[in-house]
Amino acid sequence: MGIKEKEALVQEMKNEADERENKISKNLSGIKRIIMVMSGKGGVGKSTVASSLALALAKGGSKVGLLDIDIHGPNLPKMLGVDKERMNATSENRIEPVRITENLKLASMAFLLEDENQAIIWRGPLKMKVIQQFLRDIEWGDLEYLIVDAPPGTGDEPLSMAQLVPATSAVIVTTPQEVSILDVRKSVTFALKLNLRILGIVENMSGLICPHCGEKIALFKEGGGKRVSEEMGVPFLGSIPIDPEIVESTDTGIPYVTEHPDSEAAKAFERIVGKISKIQD
Repeated sequence: MGIKEKEALVQEMKNEADERENKISKNLSGIKRIIMVMSGKGGVGKSTVASSLALALAKGGSKVGLLDIDIHGPNLPKMLGVDKERMNATSENRIEPVRITENLKLASMAFLLEDENQAIIWRGPLKMKVIQQFLRDIEWGDLEYLIVDAPPGTGDEPLSMAQLVPATSAVIVTTPQEVSILDVRKSVTFALKLNLRILGIVENMSGLICPHCGEKIALFKEGGGKRVSEEMGVPFLGSIPIDPEIVESTDTGIPYVTEHPDSEAAKAFERIVGKISKIQD
């Protein structure tokens, strides 16, 4: 291949990339705020936090979209009780997300799988293409918020999202213990390098209220999230206590924050949503 052919190929690739970015920008133009929920490691309840924030925002009257880009472990449909649903194609070859409530829509890789036990064995480029398609083709309409549930770590999916949607903000989820705090620092560094606006850190599983005596038990310690937020100069959004009902709700597909609005955990989510709304405004 000669120099001119190489230059033509490079220009063609650039034109395709520009066209793709323009389509994504156009499709997302009706969305006011995009928030990516991240975590440095798995097992910290990131998907629970993402879905609960989306539900709390929708409950407050905002039009909300929830996008599950955890390609290998898309759990949100199961957690929200719509795992038997499917996303449908519109007459314009767009993708219609699944409606959870009047104000909340969900898109997830799980809706595209024929078998829920099917493993997705993909390398980075294929995952990038799926995220691009979700951003380009899903018919979100006008939204106040798009909450993006990213997989744990600082790999392909959160990187692709941050690069394709430069205006993305980030909420970082951790648990109080040191092994989680070590990794949340990496998430903060990742977000800063990609020019994400860090809305703050959420400390999940922050103590258990004993159902017998009412005392708080620090199962995984306490205060780690607040401490690392102060160390790294980012806001601390709040702590969410452990509640066995959260486990039961996510396993049975019953939205926790709407079914248990008077619980301490649901009130904590409401306070976090209030802080996010003020920061975004």
